[in-house]
Amino acid sequence: MVQINFGLDDLRAFVAVADKASFRAAAEALCLSQPALSRRIDKLEDALGARLLERTTRRVTLTNVGRPFLEQARATLDGLDDAVQRLGDSRSARRGLVTVACVPSAVGQLLPRALRLFAADHPQVRVRVMDESAHTVLAAVLAGDADFGLNFTGVQEPDIDFEPIGQESYVLVLPRSHAWATRGGVAWAELAGQTMVGLSRQSGNRLLLDHALAHLPEHPVVFYEVNHVTGALSLVEAGLGWATLPSLAVPPDHPTLATVPLLDPSVRRVLGLITRRDRPLRGVAQALLERLREAAALSPP
Repeated sequence: MVQINFGLDDLRAFVAVADKASFRAAAEALCLSQPALSRRIDKLEDALGARLLERTTRRVTLTNVGRPFLEQARATLDGLDDAVQRLGDSRSARRGLVTVACVPSAVGQLLPRALRLFAADHPQVRVRVMDESAHTVLAAVLAGDADFGLNFTGVQEPDIDFEPIGQESYVLVLPRSHAWATRGGVAWAELAGQTMVGLSRQSGNRLLLDHALAHLPEHPVVFYEVNHVTGALSLVEAGLGWATLPSLAVPPDHPTLATVPLLDPSVRRVLGLITRRDRPLRGVAQALLERLREAAALSPP
């Protein structure tokens, strides 16, 4: 086996001189003195036992041996740079921060399932969750404040890719102790006259329900209005009324609250992953998005 008695700095010096056809220009590019550069070239040629460069007072040219060696030197340095880059990508995939904007209902069940899968492979990556309204989630993705979003709006945005991952129905949320908690379904018309907890008109849920129920002769009356589903759940738990919420908003094993399907009509919304079309995901952000796909497939919304 031939012993290599030169280093990468010597190879880089040789490539720089060949590219510049000048010791002076190569020395400036490498931030070296010309004598230091000459010593590196001499060391390389001595180690190889061959002259690589022809030096004259006016220019520097490659020898017959130097020309093919230059190609090999370039390939070696390029390959090493690629390996270092891949190593850096691998390290960044194990560390870092991912920001995901998410409608609050999905934070209750779907997102935790995905985060458990993600944390198993990326234990040192931090995740920032922006649990906000559908409008705010969409705005955060468009502005680049979030890497991607989990939302039910955005499909008509020209700058957004919307990837459906499931559907969820709206359900009636009420105390487990109530007689209706064991029913197989409740018609929307039956909610007339009941004390209801509702979401504000700035909520995407409220807009969707108002549109879906526009044909009903009588709508449920909202006595208590909140901005997020978490607030609605708290008020229902306190016994202040019932709520109509997306099914993902209520854990199936909730100790005090029950959910009953809402009928006539059955209202559903499509939940999807939203990303900026001009900003492809990479690294840990892409890994978390894939875990959300898996979580939705394992237990559809």
